[in-house]
Amino acid sequence: MTRDTLHAGPLQRGLKNRHIQLIALGGAIGTGLFLGSAGVLRSAGPSMILGYAIGGLIAFLIMRQLGEMIVEEPVAGSFSHFAHQYWGPYAGFLSGWNYWVLYVLVGMAELTAVGKYVQFWWPEMPTWATAAVFFVLINLINLTNVKAFGEAEFWFAIIKVAAIIGMIVLGLFLLFSGQGGEQASISNLWSHGGFFPNGISGMVMALAIIMFSFGGLELVGITAAEAAEPRTVIPKAINQVVYRILIFYIGALSVLLALYPWDSLLQTLGSAGDPYSGSPFVQIFSLIGSDTAAHLLNFVVLTAALSVYNSGVYCNSRMLYGLAEQGDAPRALLKVNRRGVPVLAIAVSAAVTLLCVAINYLAPQNALELLMSLVVASLVINWAMISLAHLKFRKAMQQRGVEPGFKAFWFPFSNYLCLAFVAGILVIMLFIPGIRLSVYAIPFWVAFLWLCFRLRRARAVRIG
Repeated sequence: MTRDTLHAGPLQRGLKNRHIQLIALGGAIGTGLFLGSAGVLRSAGPSMILGYAIGGLIAFLIMRQLGEMIVEEPVAGSFSHFAHQYWGPYAGFLSGWNYWVLYVLVGMAELTAVGKYVQFWWPEMPTWATAAVFFVLINLINLTNVKAFGEAEFWFAIIKVAAIIGMIVLGLFLLFSGQGGEQASISNLWSHGGFFPNGISGMVMALAIIMFSFGGLELVGITAAEAAEPRTVIPKAINQVVYRILIFYIGALSVLLALYPWDSLLQTLGSAGDPYSGSPFVQIFSLIGSDTAAHLLNFVVLTAALSVYNSGVYCNSRMLYGLAEQGDAPRALLKVNRRGVPVLAIAVSAAVTLLCVAINYLAPQNALELLMSLVVASLVINWAMISLAHLKFRKAMQQRGVEPGFKAFWFPFSNYLCLAFVAGILVIMLFIPGIRLSVYAIPFWVAFLWLCFRLRRARAVRIG
């Protein structure tokens, strides 16, 4: 690409209502549900259903807080802009760069998951090689134009939605027709050690991994700058989150855990020495002898991971664009091509995400758990920043005499509830040996961003 094809310019509002609705849905269904649920099952057993319901409620409250701000000011950079505008420059800098790193890590985790799904068909295929292939493919789609991204995400999400509904229907048929075998029974939800086989503490400990599943819901906020009618479509997308959680998480998990004893399923999943060696969703249908369903479902979970990575590539480039707009990133990242695509922002994000290939090469069995724990640590900061920024935003609106058109629920109680929840997640993570390091890394990460912020400001003063 020649230099003169890039110029500083606005993003294009090329995302329609159907794109936004499916993007919001796509962020809610990915590796956290299809593969991460293996780790949740190990800790919580059938009580994982209640754990996902609790996590989903908090995620929905956070979404409503974010949604209130977006509807009033649909801008690029989303919550980074709000933190910057209503809290202060460092808050905007921290939340923006933290979210960028969060989605780089999400992208790495999704590409890792893709490698594991492909191994269902070709066990000898190394995860790093698969990650490299799909890394190139998804970035090429995003370099085309925002409509190409929207269309890709629309069809990825359509596949996920149709498949999960089909899976629930098939599961119910197998369960009540007797075709699922004698082990298929609703009593599986409580007859193998009870609904809380590891006690309530087992479910509480699982909340740290469950949080990973809901880490993509805020993505709808990033789409605001390129949505054709943000004040109409954003509230609709956010309000539908609660139904999606009920259907796609609670419904699907309830049916699947009724089809096969959870402890036997866990034993099969862990037989390879890697608790995340395969999707519980795929494994259940394989165990009950429905190989066709298992192969179809593996294709679906593969597209689900690609969908979330596709969203991540989009989200990261737009967050960098928003950071550059508010002076927290190099101005060069504002450059777009003639189709309104922020090419340099995509390239920078891709260069860092490429580390995923190296991680999967060096530690193929531990890569996913490591990446998920880092995502959760970043997500804790992100959700806390959204709730705190919303408190500041509402105070500013009240001082101006402005009544928001799309209000968050239970203000300010919901803000404090969400903040208490994310603080609790940090405490839980400290008790889990494999992921406590990511909690220790948080103060160093925040301090590093503070240093970067001060250096950025000092340089701006010198240039000014």
